[in-house]
Amino acid sequence: MELKLYIQMLKRGWWIVVLTMLAALNVTLILDYLATPRYVANARFIVSPNPIVVNETDVVNSLEALDKRSIVVTYSEILNSRRVYQDALLQLNLTEEEMDDYLVTAVVLPDANVLALTVTGTDRQLVAILANTIGQLAINNISRLYRAYDISVLDPAVAPTMPVSPVPLRDASLALVLSFVVGVALAIFSEQIRIPLDAYRQRSRMDTLIGVFNNQYFRKLLEDEITNNQDVPPTLGIIELTGLQDLSQTLPPVALQLIREHARDVLRRELRGNDSIGKWNDFSFAIMLPATSGSAAGRTFDRIFQSLKLPKQLKQFDLTINLDPHIGGAVYKNSMTVKELITQAEAVLDKARQSADNPVSIWEMNSPFWLGKDSGS
Repeated sequence: MELKLYIQMLKRGWWIVVLTMLAALNVTLILDYLATPRYVANARFIVSPNPIVVNETDVVNSLEALDKRSIVVTYSEILNSRRVYQDALLQLNLTEEEMDDYLVTAVVLPDANVLALTVTGTDRQLVAILANTIGQLAINNISRLYRAYDISVLDPAVAPTMPVSPVPLRDASLALVLSFVVGVALAIFSEQIRIPLDAYRQRSRMDTLIGVFNNQYFRKLLEDEITNNQDVPPTLGIIELTGLQDLSQTLPPVALQLIREHARDVLRRELRGNDSIGKWNDFSFAIMLPATSGSAAGRTFDRIFQSLKLPKQLKQFDLTINLDPHIGGAVYKNSMTVKELITQAEAVLDKARQSADNPVSIWEMNSPFWLGKDSGS
């Protein structure tokens, strides 16, 4: 269940993943394009007993001494020494300011009497020359100080053909993988934030007991519809359950709620998908029919009336309720304000409530007090 939920989140937030990957790819390629290539040259040196100084009897002891690693570690420190580095620069007619971007490191290879010298820099030829120069100077110093052990070049440094950085293909692949993970996390995180916000907005718009828009938000919807669709005005209708109002003091709250839910279901069944339903007051609903003429609204109101006037049985309370509905409506015309439209609809509802023959009435500009047919017949 959790996996399906995350998959749904990713389906809705796929564009976040794609944008994150594209952004990371573009940034990586731009940085690689602007970056200065860096090269690495490697030289290796081997340490062994000096056969000239050490006789055959001492060779075994010398090899055992090498196993203690102190000799090769000392030689490694000489390769890393600042003195040898400065001598190499002096020999190559270079200054430390010119070599500020260069890095020299020497390490002892595991389980071997071998030293690895690495030089990293921006000139492919110079890194190899500097590595070999440092190595040769270190050998000269060591041969004067430690004659019992010899150090010689195992593999001289050669000029590299390819830079170690940037490598666009490698960097782009890594950027895509990492940005995919980040994009997935962002997509899920954004959904987790959005869902509570959407739920909060939905609760602020709805009457939670009945499940329709509350009065305040319904009025806003009506105002937005009028503002955005001046040429195709909506029709406002108010449905009053007069019978429910008459019985409100005698019915238990649960019964009142069941009747309101029944009326809501009738409205949902009779209205179109783009029509809106709101709670007007405790005993009335309001409906907005976008781009609907008076005659079309009259037919819709009549269907609603025919469904609501049927007695509603509450078997759990052994009651049969007559809702006695009345419907008043008004068609928006001639730049009316929302307040004027509502006032007109309420006035027509009042006339419908007072008329025994026409419980459904609609006001329209061309026929100011057009009354629906006798819906009670």
